[in-house]
Amino acid sequence: MITKLSQIVEEAQKKGHKRLAVAYGQDSHTLSAVYDAYKEGLVEPTLYGDKQVIEEVCGAEGIDCSIFKIVDEKSDVNCVRLAVAAVVAGDADVLMKGLVSTDKYMRGILNKDAGLFPPKGVLSHVAILEMPSLPKLLCISDVAVIPAPDFKQKQKLIGYLIQTARLLGIDTPKIACIAPSEQVLPSVPSSTEGAILAKMGDRGQLGNAIVDGPLSLDVALYKEVAEHKKVKGSAVAGDPDCLLFPNIESANVFFKAATHFGGAELAAMVMGTKVPCVLTSRGDSRLTKMYSIALACLAAR
Repeated sequence: MITKLSQIVEEAQKKGHKRLAVAYGQDSHTLSAVYDAYKEGLVEPTLYGDKQVIEEVCGAEGIDCSIFKIVDEKSDVNCVRLAVAAVVAGDADVLMKGLVSTDKYMRGILNKDAGLFPPKGVLSHVAILEMPSLPKLLCISDVAVIPAPDFKQKQKLIGYLIQTARLLGIDTPKIACIAPSEQVLPSVPSSTEGAILAKMGDRGQLGNAIVDGPLSLDVALYKEVAEHKKVKGSAVAGDPDCLLFPNIESANVFFKAATHFGGAELAAMVMGTKVPCVLTSRGDSRLTKMYSIALACLAAR
């Protein structure tokens, strides 16, 4: 089982080079991360962006620009369109966001005419956190795409968490449905939906996973808290592989608190598309972006 983000890199290396299309890849963090991924034997990169800017940034960062195939395009929107077209045509295996804003990147992915996003699909985001306080990696959803997932979308998100956990070698992941309390509160949607999802999990309706909810965050993460609150009979409480959050606010706050205050490192990707898509913040570190590339390469067919 993979318990460190560095092991994702090692497993992705075994699959050989993947062709990476980088939309508007012309900032130092993105170029450095892609260069690192190239040196690790993960990718053969194509950059869609302003060639002059790319060469200047590479020069300033000490990056060998010759390893990149560069498609010279100054418009960020056109860069997204061209990169998406490349993966849809089978000329690339993985898509990555560069300096372009998330809304423009997502619009390019969701464009019905582009063909990257299947009809009636559910687009979501999964992040994997390596937290100093936990002995294993933690998969979480959804911190970036769906503001308030409805019940059907939550079932789909659980499926994406299962898929991601399996990339880490976890055949039967333990999934906690997060709510304000471990008590079932009829007036709180995250509570009642967590309880229903747990029952569906018991009956095998959600796939090969152990699902429990509702669970408060402290009960989900810490066994001593679960014991103190007398949460009995839960295989998930205190030992989750995945957290399903009720909305983007709670997920995003946890995600940013874990990384900025808790010293967590992460990898992340968009799921629900025909190929894995790397979606990191423009402010994310070089290492975060490199780990995210490795995760997408591991997930690529």
